[in-house]
Parts: sequence; structure tokens; C-alpha cells
Amino acid sequence: MIDETRLIEIKGVSKSFGDTQVLHDVDLYIRKCEFVTLLGPSGCGKTTLLRILGGFEMPTSGEVLFEGKDMTGIPPYKRRINTVFQKYALFNHLNVFDNIAFGLNLKTPEQLGVKTKKEKKAEIERRVTRMLKLVKMEGYEKRSTNALSGGQQQRIAIARALVNEPEVLLLDEPLGALDLKLRKEMQLELKAMQQQLGITFIYVTHDQEEALTMSDTIAVMNGGRIQQIGDPKRIYDEPKNAFVADFIGESNIIDGVMLQDELVEFCGVEFQCVDEGFGAREPVDVVIRPEDIMIVGEDVGMLTGVVESVIFKGVHYEMMIRGNDPDGIRWKVHSTTMQPVGTRVGMTIVPYNIHIMHKARTADAEPVAESRNKEA
Repeated sequence: MIDETRLIEIKGVSKSFGDTQVLHDVDLYIRKCEFVTLLGPSGCGKTTLLRILGGFEMPTSGEVLFEGKDMTGIPPYKRRINTVFQKYALFNHLNVFDNIAFGLNLKTPEQLGVKTKKEKKAEIERRVTRMLKLVKMEGYEKRSTNALSGGQQQRIAIARALVNEPEVLLLDEPLGALDLKLRKEMQLELKAMQQQLGITFIYVTHDQEEALTMSDTIAVMNGGRIQQIGDPKRIYDEPKNAFVADFIGESNIIDGVMLQDELVEFCGVEFQCVDEGFGAREPVDVVIRPEDIMIVGEDVGMLTGVVESVIFKGVHYEMMIRGNDPDGIRWKVHSTTMQPVGTRVGMTIVPYNIHIMHKARTADAEPVAESRNKEA
């Protein structure tokens, strides 16, 4: 029985280029009207997966289903999917209006839901006007694309993709060429567009802040596999392995031993936590975010150390604190209160800010891919 909320299903997809395998047995489903981000470092396979969804690459094995139907062999122009690339590929010889209308002009009146050429022209005018309003580019219809800023060109590229009214929009790092301020503005605008249009967005980026800002669901990728799938808060608060913990935000990852349920030992100190289901005296990785460490007096701290460096980050100070434990672990701490270099301090961590993970496999072992299908 087909789950009607699942618009796209990726089942066991692998992809090789010659002797190099870039995707390994990927499983993922994407719901209708969902904003899904494929997040990971360069070379992790996220763009290849996006190109397979768009029909620009064929999987070596596995299948991609759209509303339960196999998409293998269906060319890009026959899929109800459009793509926005990092390089906008606008037509410089056409003005803004004609760039957006380009795909519509190639359609017959019947394909646009009208009967005559006159009605087709009016329908194209209506759709392009709507898109210009959506991307906040009204009044730019007759402008040359060469006269537009990078941010404006990006808006036109998005409008050109959306004007065909696809059910899915694929976006391959579309904000990568923009400056930081404009990129942050466009993150919010893209999310607002997706919600207003009510269509599915599948977004590729290596920027974890971008993913956390916009996504309903994040699939973290590394080495051609999905490492973890979840909503932004779950991905940030409950990373499944050291790669996810380190890639999403900043983390202190410490060797520890799980003594029993809700009790872990690290740095020679026993800490209450909220994690269960580990073996007695099982070696574990302990993850603590820099903002979750509270600086207190040395005499009352659960851990103690000396401030080695201080960097002002605008909204907080970033301090590196050398612990007084036998291993001399260096802790990264974020705080709105600065402690000068050389200050002896105490550090306190409450139980729910201590996250316990099973030890990562050895370097030569294959990591386990994750699928949302297995959670459903």
C-alpha cells in the first residue's frame, strides 16, 4: 500500500563513476510539502543524489519512486521537478521577463491549461507576474540580467524554476555565491516561499547553519552514506555519532565510561546524565556543546581548569580552558561573560546537556547508513 504522504522514495540507491563509488545503498523518503536538506562536506555524495532525483544521473543500482512510480529512465524535462543550480545559467540575451517565461513559451496552450495562443500569452503574463511578486522583483521585467546583482540573479533563477509549477524544487547550493548578509536574508525568504507555495524543496548545502535555519528535515551525509536523519533540533541535540556531533555546530567530544543507566564517568568524575541502554562499564563518546558548559567558581565546579585563550565572537566569548584532569583536556566554552586568560575556573554541566554515544567504529570499518524508512 502506498503511503500518500511520501512523495519521493529512494530505495537502496548506489552510484559509481568508474571504480569510485560515491553513493552506498541510500534509503530515504521525502514527504509532500517538506523542506529537506542534504547536508555534508564536499565529496559526500549529496549533489550526486540530487542529480539522480532530477534525472541528470542514473543510479548504478536501486530505484527512485515518485508517488509510487519508478522514475528510472524518465528525462528531466518529463519530471514534475525543477532544479536551481549554484551557477544560475540565466540567458544574458533575454530580459528578466523572458528569462522567467522561457520554459512556459516552449509549452503548448493545452499544456498550460488554456486553448488559444492569445490565452497562452495571458497565462504566461499571469504566472511570470506572480513569480516576480513572490521573489520581490516586481518592476524588473524589462531589465537585462547583466544589470542585476548576484542576489537578484539568484531570485530570477528561482522564479524561472518555480514558474513551471513543479511539485518538487531541487536547489544545489544556490546561496553559495552570495555574501553573508544576503545569504542569511535569502535563507528566510526561501523558507517563506516554500511555505507559501506548499511544494517540496530538496536543498543541498555544506553549511550547517543554513540547514538548521530552513529545514523541516536534515539528512547528514558523509562518505556516500546518510549518517543521521531528523529535524534540526534532534540532529543538533542528539547526534548519533562523532561525525554528526562535530559537523553540526561545535562540540566537545570526550572519552567516557558508562557506569550504569543515567551515570557516566569522564575526566575522573562521575556525572548524572539522561541516557540509558548502554552496557555496564561500556566505553562511550561523551558530547557536550560549548554553550552548555557553565563557568562557576573553582571551588564549586564539577571540573576545574585554567583559561588559555579568549576570542570575542559578537554574541558570546569563546574560551579554551585546559582541564586539571590527568589528560589535560582542552574544553571549548561559549559564554556571555568573559574570564581573562590565566583565570582558574570551575565548570558545571547539567545532566540533560550531556549526550552519550556509542563509540565510533574503527577507521577501516564501514559506517552504518541510516534510513528514515526504518524509523517509520
